[in-house]
Amino acid sequence: MDEVVVAFDFGEKRIGVAVGNTLMKSANPHCIIRSERKDLRWQGVEKVIREWQPTRLVVGRPCHPDGTPHEMTQRAERFSRQLEGRFHLPVELVDERYSSAVVDSDADYIDDEAAAVILQHWMNEKAA
Repeated sequence: MDEVVVAFDFGEKRIGVAVGNTLMKSANPHCIIRSERKDLRWQGVEKVIREWQPTRLVVGRPCHPDGTPHEMTQRAERFSRQLEGRFHLPVELVDERYSSAVVDSDADYIDDEAAAVILQHWMNEKAA
């Protein structure tokens, strides 16, 4: 079954967004949402969800290299619960420890590309 999936690389200043579909098993960077103000954060998220009509959401779960949680782990988990509550869509957390390191870019803002890496990782695991 072909599903549209939207992934988020959560951050307090920016949220990277990627979009993909399970039929092609492809993930593409989409946009970066400003996240400093919660009202702007949720307006941006709502706009993406309205535009793409996903059937599922994926959120990167940051943690230390050894897998133990840290402060941002809890914030990303909270963000995922809020997504589920606001939009009534299934949300899956994905280990994002190395997503930013995988992105080969000289750009200052790579959050959307990191979200695409997170989504591609989810799709690769889902297909296995």
